[in-house]
Amino acid sequence: MGQLILLRHGESQWNLENRFTGWVDVPLTEKGRSDAYEAGKLLKDIHLDCAFTSVLIRAVDTLTEALRGADQELVPIMKDPALNERMYGDLQGLNKAECAIKFGADQVKIWRRSYDIPPPNGESLLMTAERTLPYFEKNILPLVIEGKNVLISAHGNSLRAIVMKLDNLTNEQVLELNIPNAVPIRYDIDGEGKVNKKEVLIVNVE
Repeated sequence: MGQLILLRHGESQWNLENRFTGWVDVPLTEKGRSDAYEAGKLLKDIHLDCAFTSVLIRAVDTLTEALRGADQELVPIMKDPALNERMYGDLQGLNKAECAIKFGADQVKIWRRSYDIPPPNGESLLMTAERTLPYFEKNILPLVIEGKNVLISAHGNSLRAIVMKLDNLTNEQVLELNIPNAVPIRYDIDGEGKVNKKEVLIVNVE
């Protein structure tokens, strides 16, 4: 039985500033780095065979810090834009509260939370899933089915797409799903691809 660990990146500078980030390459804050390192400590007892990340620096650096925390810095790493965050188009870089004033709170909520309605020149969650899931199903899931332990460092929406598949969520259910920053989510997956257990690993903050 293999283990799949999903890890959303730590707090980025634009998370802190409440901005839509998307594909803009924004670095982690110091808190984001620290939280990723602490998350990695929870993985020390899990021998990681390999790791995957998007190409965006906040996910890459989160993976680096998590592997340091886990004392597993030599794990093979694969990077691919298929795991990138949802592209927010014309909203990228804009403050979320300012967007609500500019476009109307109801319209912004539709862009943010609907399954298949994209923001102007951006991606919907459906469009994100259409690039993330084929990569996941071809390159990552088979390794876990083989019995390997795999860590994915990615983003709120690319990970929502993966969780939607693993948890068999409907289009409506996934809209209420939020992936927290720097909190590992572990799945035990058997040789037939069935999820036997899901666990959210909680960081002990003193």
